[in-house]
Amino acid sequence: MVNQNEFFREVTLRIGSSLNMDEALENLLEYLKDFFPLETIFLDYQERDGGVYSVSFAGGNKNRIFDNQKPMFFIESHRKQKLEKLLDQSGFKIGDVFIINQSAHDKVSDKMRAVFEMMREVIPQGEPLPSILSLELVIKDEIVGRFGIVNYEKNAFTEEHARLLQLVKEPIAIAMSNARRYRELMRLKDILDDDNRAMRQELERISGNEVIGADFGLRRVMELVRQAAPLNNPILLLGETGSGKEVIANAIHLSSLRRDRPMVRVQCGAIPDSLLDSELFGHEKGAFTGAFAAKRGRFERADGGTIFLDEIGELTQDAQVKLLRVLQEREFERLGGQKTLTVDVRVVAATHRNLERMVQEGRFREDLWYRLNVFPIQLPPLRQRKEDIPSLIAHFVSRKSREMGLPSMPLLAPKALDQLQAYDWPGNVRELQNVVERALITCGGGALSFPELEGYKELSKPAATKEYEGDEVPKLDDVIIGHIRDVLYRCQGRVEGRGGAAEVLGVNPGTLRARMRKYRIPFGRKAMEAGEQRG
Repeated sequence: MVNQNEFFREVTLRIGSSLNMDEALENLLEYLKDFFPLETIFLDYQERDGGVYSVSFAGGNKNRIFDNQKPMFFIESHRKQKLEKLLDQSGFKIGDVFIINQSAHDKVSDKMRAVFEMMREVIPQGEPLPSILSLELVIKDEIVGRFGIVNYEKNAFTEEHARLLQLVKEPIAIAMSNARRYRELMRLKDILDDDNRAMRQELERISGNEVIGADFGLRRVMELVRQAAPLNNPILLLGETGSGKEVIANAIHLSSLRRDRPMVRVQCGAIPDSLLDSELFGHEKGAFTGAFAAKRGRFERADGGTIFLDEIGELTQDAQVKLLRVLQEREFERLGGQKTLTVDVRVVAATHRNLERMVQEGRFREDLWYRLNVFPIQLPPLRQRKEDIPSLIAHFVSRKSREMGLPSMPLLAPKALDQLQAYDWPGNVRELQNVVERALITCGGGALSFPELEGYKELSKPAATKEYEGDEVPKLDDVIIGHIRDVLYRCQGRVEGRGGAAEVLGVNPGTLRARMRKYRIPFGRKAMEAGEQRG
């Protein structure tokens, strides 16, 4: 007498022992031998895309029963009704279990012969038709597959075998469904890994491996990069907006031992203060209104790799505290969470601000400043490394011509290079890139010229390059106000759009307008009038 509770428990444990169905069936096979006459057991199910069948099996000779990966006894919906009618007429169905005890050498009815011929699609010619005990696997009223027990002896299975197999239909169906989901998850993971590798290779091809100016104006910077990249210490990149800090951060990551892991970029100034903690450190479900599910933060996504915090001076005080903890202890909690998470992340931070002055003014934590300032790298502005302009021009012309689908790369007009090198580039490399792209659009297939640069050299010279005597050093806000006004005047009062002040300064138009409101800086015709009065 079979102990049904023990049978149910053992089958559940063994079929759920692995998400690899071949392994799970092997574990189940040895146990079922004590209850069924069997040679092989199998799971036959349809993949989620609906067009691919998979078969997992244990025991016996696979080649004797299975032909490639076609289903042995999976009956599609349009055949199911016909099969049930045939089996009911012959008395071979008990519950969700089909019993077929006919041998290929028996004389069978035409109706049952039709059933066997359906099976002939997947059984090699010349082999006898087996006796089969087949259990329909049903989840939410949908037949998702079949579990089968196979024996080549005549009349191998009884009604008692069918009732016993009926007891474990639910755990087998759940295990099969979990395995199918797992296979789909692994397939999607493989696709994602392939996409990530391709994207990483494309990023390296476009901008990662080559730093323009590495042998000239950025030689000293690249020497520091080579020294620090293989290590794990934080790096602080200092330089004006548009001077190439992100390019250098990318070079640090690609030169490090973490190059095969993610590099996650965070533009601290572009994230609203209310969302900054959630973006950096993630949040739990229900942490705030609209948090319908838990979410990983940027630090979790960068685990094992590098996180690039651009404009770190924009971090809130609360975010600064959490960042200091991550740097010191590599620990943090998600917003609304209690569990302490651990990450292995290399931090590369960047800013155009004077963090030391912000520390003195109480706007940036002193302990965080000392933690980040272990290895600072100062990037020179483009006006201090004009020897790199020819290489940068060639690089941008080549890349943008390819992106825009131009049939050939245009040449520079006579004296155009002299004009470019005479300009002071307040927007640095980013402004140069925009000027080149604009020239490619307007050249009409001819030589590249830059008429918008004529007569702007003096106007573009930033106030920060002036020399001051004694204590007559202007406040940082005054320098920012003067610089924004100069660029607005040069852009004829335009804030956004191609050639606007936001594009030249390399900031979001909304950010620029907010700063203009803060400093009460006029725009449009009033900006031109103010510029003429200053001039």
